[in-house]
Amino acid sequence: MNVFLGITGASGAPYAARLLSNLTTSGCEVGVTISEAGREVLATELYGDPALPHEDVVARLTDGLDGVTVYGIKEFTAPYASGSAKVDAYVVCPCSMATAATIAAGAMANLVHRAASVALKEERKLVLVPRETPLSAIHLENLLRLRRAGATIVFAAPGFYHAPQTVGDLVDFVVARCLDQLGIENRLMQRWGQE
Repeated sequence: MNVFLGITGASGAPYAARLLSNLTTSGCEVGVTISEAGREVLATELYGDPALPHEDVVARLTDGLDGVTVYGIKEFTAPYASGSAKVDAYVVCPCSMATAATIAAGAMANLVHRAASVALKEERKLVLVPRETPLSAIHLENLLRLRRAGATIVFAAPGFYHAPQTVGDLVDFVVARCLDQLGIENRLMQRWGQE
């Protein structure tokens, strides 16, 4: 399976890192693009240094993972920028409200926007993982517009019925829901009704 992963500037770097790890261990080929704000959030939330250079963030994020190719935010020659490329699914995790608004407007200022636009126009799976609260009417309208256009919205809102013991368990809940939407088998969390 070929998956595009866009990482933008909403809080939620642990979700992105865990999702990327699970995609690669599931045998997916993953193209990753990180916005500048996404880099800062990854650097802050995962590595404790908001000034960490882009190259260092990418190196740490992808260390030991097979099947990952990183593309620049303005790299419109990447295969994910074209509907003619064979891509199975697209995920933006975390998805900032600015990114959601840009995609909802049909604008394409960078590769994350363009890849999401391609997913919508080609009627391919697009999963957006926003983590914003509270939501304004503008946020809600943009998310509704995206849903109506075919995107799946998976809020970074973990459940508690699986009796999480760690922050990692809460992260895994959201990542499992993303993987479910992509049709990727996983055992990251106990399912409702399972013993």
